[in-house]
Amino acid sequence: MNQLDALKQFTTVVADTGDFKQLDAFKPQDATTNPSLILKAVQKADYAPLVKDTVNQFRGRPMDEIVDRLLVRFGCEILSIIPGRVSTEVDARLSFDTAATVARGERLIELYQAQGIHSDRVLIKVASTWEGIKAAEQLERKGIHTNLTLLFAFCQAVACGQAKVQLISPFVGRIYDWYKKNAGAAWVEADNAELNDPGVKSVAQIYNYYKKFGIATEVMGASFRNVGQITALAGCDLLTISPDLLAQMAATDTPVVQHLKADAAKAADIEHVSYDEAGFRLALNNDAMATEKLAEGIRAFCVDAVKLEQLLLAA
Repeated sequence: MNQLDALKQFTTVVADTGDFKQLDAFKPQDATTNPSLILKAVQKADYAPLVKDTVNQFRGRPMDEIVDRLLVRFGCEILSIIPGRVSTEVDARLSFDTAATVARGERLIELYQAQGIHSDRVLIKVASTWEGIKAAEQLERKGIHTNLTLLFAFCQAVACGQAKVQLISPFVGRIYDWYKKNAGAAWVEADNAELNDPGVKSVAQIYNYYKKFGIATEVMGASFRNVGQITALAGCDLLTISPDLLAQMAATDTPVVQHLKADAAKAADIEHVSYDEAGFRLALNNDAMATEKLAEGIRAFCVDAVKLEQLLLAA
């Protein structure tokens, strides 16, 4: 059994890509996309006909609608290959606008339904700002399931649990990046690897908290830099993994040990906490890593959203 198949014994494996032509080789259950991944995919020659067809079909419509139709086109192609769900992201420029995020999420679901896709097969990705979490709470009440992304802080995870969102995506690799950069010359890789990796520890804390208090929100570790981070989270509900790392795991038979276990979490001594808006904003503000990485992530996705629009204008 290769390492990827071994991981699948404990965790649902999700492919983190917009390049649906890569999916079949790894047999993931679900797939996730984001603005950067879609932008990367549409610049490949293989996808030029799909892009041109979408633009030609809806030329003259508002650009935000054309973008959403392209995202749904990719999502439908992905869903024709995988058995589970696809995550499709709301424009990051709406990260601080609850009403606009709800409206965009509803439109994405309507576009999927018009293609015969049941809403249960789609997760609407929203940034884990306070406004995003409140939007997700409203969408969930409407039966539209959500994936809260750009999640770096424990307070974000707690607020998502309170909002009863379907799934969260804590970013392992970006947390690791921040601590490594912040430590500078004092960083010792061996002391901060696998179970001691700061990103891994963050996801483990969230997983244990959710299981301890019976929070149904799924935990899906994301943004991995190496296979060690992935195997250290074996047992997590889901892990979304890039094709490069999926290929590395499929090429080795190194054993995988389950580290996260719901029964152990339920028996752990963990304090229950809750956040209102003021408490959330203070807790997030007091976490320098999360504050910086959340803002950085939104900025980067906004930049890629503009680049995607420019590419479509030129198509």
